[in-house]
Formats: sequence, C-alpha cells, structure tokens
Amino acid sequence: MIQSKLPNTNPSIFTTIHHLIEETGAIDVAIGKSDFCCPDELTELATKYLKNGYNNFAPLEGILKLRELIAQQVSENYGYNYKPETEVTVTAGTIQAVHTVISAVIKEEDEVIVFEPAFESYVPSIVLNGGKPVYVKLKEPAFKVDWEELRKMINSKTRMIIINSPHNPTGSVFTEEDMVQLQKLTNGTNIVVLGDEFFESIVYDNQVHQSLSRYEKLAGRSFVISSFGTPFNINGWGIAHCLAPEPLMKEFRKIQQFQLYNANTPLQHALAEYLPGQESFSEISGFYQGKRNYFSRLLDDSLYELVPAHGGYFQLLDYSKVSDESDKIFVDRLARDFGVATIPVSAFYHEKSRSKYIRVCFAKENSKLEQAAERLLQVPSMIVGDL
Repeated sequence: MIQSKLPNTNPSIFTTIHHLIEETGAIDVAIGKSDFCCPDELTELATKYLKNGYNNFAPLEGILKLRELIAQQVSENYGYNYKPETEVTVTAGTIQAVHTVISAVIKEEDEVIVFEPAFESYVPSIVLNGGKPVYVKLKEPAFKVDWEELRKMINSKTRMIIINSPHNPTGSVFTEEDMVQLQKLTNGTNIVVLGDEFFESIVYDNQVHQSLSRYEKLAGRSFVISSFGTPFNINGWGIAHCLAPEPLMKEFRKIQQFQLYNANTPLQHALAEYLPGQESFSEISGFYQGKRNYFSRLLDDSLYELVPAHGGYFQLLDYSKVSDESDKIFVDRLARDFGVATIPVSAFYHEKSRSKYIRVCFAKENSKLEQAAERLLQVPSMIVGDL
C-alpha cells in the first residue's frame, strides 16, 4: 500500500457531475464546454497537417511560427513584447501549464495566495510541491478582492499569488484598479504572480481584459497562461501557452521537459496557419454576451438571483429563495428530479461553504438554454406548492 500524497483530495467535481449526467440523462449545462463547432477552415487545416507528415515531435517549447504569432497577438492586444524564442512556450493545456509554473517556483513551506472560489487544480499542485495554500475569499456578492485584507495575509513566506480573470466560476473580472493594487502590493517583493487568463477572449459590457501583460512591472514578475481553446471551440485539442520573462521561462522549461515531450504537433501547425487575422476577440465577446443576456431573460421574474457575469461563459445562480438545501444536495436533486445538471459552487472552496450558488455554463444552443431554464423554473413552483 502507498500513502496518499493528496489525502484530502476527492474525485473531481466534474467527474462526479459527468457520472450524474450519464446516470440521469439530465441536460448538461454544468460542464464548461461549448456546443459550437471549430471553424471550418481550422478543421481543414488540422486535417491537412494530420495527413501530410506533420506527426513527429515538435520542439519542447512549441513550433516557432506559433510562438511568434502568440507574441505578436499579445503585443497588439496588450502592449508587452515577449521574445518568441525564450519567453513563449506552448503547453499541453492550461492545467499542465499551471502545474508546471507552480512546480518551477514553489518549494517546501512557500505560501501561495489562492482566491476562493478557486479552480480545483490550483491547490493540489501547490501541495504536491510542498507549498502551503493561503486562502482569501472573494467578497460577495460581486466576488471582488478585498485588497486591505490581502495585505494582511502577505508575509516573508509569500512566494506566489494566483489570479484568475475572467474568473471561473463567478464571471468576475479584474479591473484596472485591481491591477494597480496588485502592482503596489508586489512592488519590492520576490512574489511571483501566476495569471490564469483562460477566458481572456470573453469580456462583456464594454470592459477591456486587464491582462498582466498590460502592466510592465507586473509582466516582469508574472507567468501568464492562456489558450485558443475558448475562442475557437477547441478546448479538446489540449493546447495552451505560457508567457513569462526569460529568467522565469527558463525555469518553466526545465520542468516541462520532464512532464511532456511536446504538445500536439499537427494541431500546432494548423493554429499557426489559421491565427493571422484572428487577433481581435470582439466578435467572440459579443456572441457570448448575447448568450448571457438570453439566458438571463429566460430566468426573468424567477426566484433565482443572477450574479452579474462580466466575463467567461459561466453564470452563477443564487438559489437561496428556492431551497435551504446545501448546493451539493440541491444539484443532485436538480439532476434527478428535474433533469438539469449544474455545478455546486462549494466545490471551488477548500472548506464547506454555506453560500447557495450553482454554476451554469451558457455556451449552449438556445434550445438547450430554453430547456434548462424551463426545468429550473419548475423547481420553485413545486417547492412553494409543498409548503
């Protein structure tokens, strides 16, 4: 027998919900995957490179053309100039990139600031590397950072701060003022910032994505992770990228070379040919803002309260006027009794949370959103009828 290195870690909530969906046949508005297809041109390019001999190993850091285009896009969108040769690395997805960053930086007893609710992969990576997660709750109902509270948490052991904007699961986004506060907080320290910017392409209400790459001082101490999975509906391709100044990236690549040999070669070539002319995300943001607004209208005048989502494609529903059940029990009952699958937000906290929120993914066809909303709306009427 072996002693578990993660004794307090349960099976992924996404695995659990996937099994619940299979068991119940519930409509899936839980898992963060879109219903929409990869662009035809990108599919054709992938097929071309799969058929024409591009199936050998790519360089560990990714093919140069793709790295050059990533650096160019970041420069045009945010103004920071990364060197493609030494400061851009292609990875096998964002979770791998996050784990590699933490493995490259965190040593025994180092403290890492984690804002909760937090994506479930962050803390296990910290623990596996001997670090200590320090939890800071985002302030409800807007799920914002309390910078004064955060300042009190910083000490000589603080080695990293992880930020995630647009935020999963809440849809909150960092503002310019947040970035200014983060810069002030880290000035004169050895703190490294890890920015999970997976949803950078989806920001609403005329806001602008505040990438760490917009701020020279922050960029100089940060790893920035993103992906083309969301804008092009290719999350399943398992390709992401990491940006960092050369001294940081050197350490990142030291670790990555022992985690994988390369990211998918033919799909890297397909992306490299497709990317020119795809620098703007305005159409993508507009498309998903329409989805957000449509789903919101479907729940107008209901007992659910919607937490404003300013980015990403998730919507939090406050069901406190619907049920006193814990969110896990409520989610289970939604799937079994009403045929709609959602995610309990308590799964994004390290301790039990009494908050009554569920997460819905609205990256779905309108017909599915309509069905899901119809079933959600049945719940309060039935509960009220039983009182």
